[in-house]
Amino acid sequence: MNNKLVTLIGGGGFLGRYIAQALLKSGARVRVAQRDPRQAFFLKPLGGLGQTQFVAADVTRADTIANAVHGADAVVNLVGTFAGNLAQVHVEGARNVAAAAAANGAALVHVSAIGADANGDSSYARSKGAGEDAVRAACPGATILRPSTVFGREDQFVNRFAGMIAGLPVVPILRAGARFQPVFVGDVAHATVAALDDAGTFGGRTFELGGPEVLTMRELHQRIARHIGRRARFVELPDALGGLLAALPGTPISTDQWKLLGHDSVVSAGAEGLAALGIGATPLDAVAPDWLVRFRKAGRFGLINRTAG
Repeated sequence: MNNKLVTLIGGGGFLGRYIAQALLKSGARVRVAQRDPRQAFFLKPLGGLGQTQFVAADVTRADTIANAVHGADAVVNLVGTFAGNLAQVHVEGARNVAAAAAANGAALVHVSAIGADANGDSSYARSKGAGEDAVRAACPGATILRPSTVFGREDQFVNRFAGMIAGLPVVPILRAGARFQPVFVGDVAHATVAALDDAGTFGGRTFELGGPEVLTMRELHQRIARHIGRRARFVELPDALGGLLAALPGTPISTDQWKLLGHDSVVSAGAEGLAALGIGATPLDAVAPDWLVRFRKAGRFGLINRTAG
């Protein structure tokens, strides 16, 4: 990737920052494109002089995407949302990115999600599945990555649960039996770079990215509790109550997200994954304690109760 120009659509987000760092280390030039590029300026010091560019772009506006992709050797689409018009972002937006990449002869990595299904029962799954179809139609050589739940220092998944466990005397668990295969954000970043680096081999293929462990929602809560040294009291909510809570306004989970939890987020049998891209999977336990320390009593100076959780 040395001296290649890569446009990261949505590069200032959680996953984008790690992909940007991996690309910069590889010697690539990175053009970060998003609606407000100022939110990604924190990436500038991570590269050499002139190695990072920033441009305003909106996936729902094809002209801005064409401008952001012009002259690029490769493109990565990271844009996703749980709110608003999902089809406009996940389908029309993905089509705009794929069409621009194809018009420029650029390699394309499209980041989707495990569970993407144009016939799924949640709006998120349907829009993600339809988005993959749109990408394939506009740019058949695109590589599609489907990660499971992505964890890392800045995530909104493990950290949210850690905050609840640290602050609540009783912690409710929704869909306690739902299964996940959490994948480290750094591994997804390296998988993206590997796909771009050998687009001739990996182009046109779909990879499902999961970590080395499959955990239920209950086991994930227990694991987090152990890492922050809290002996939490967990209460598993019945599905009838969980569905009712999801339907109420102002709750942390929407009805659509509730539907998503009804399906396991694990790598499908026989699917190509991290290993096919030459990436080893990082366990949650190997990295999470480094940042979850802020949820411990007394932080790094506190004693850890290894039987907690």
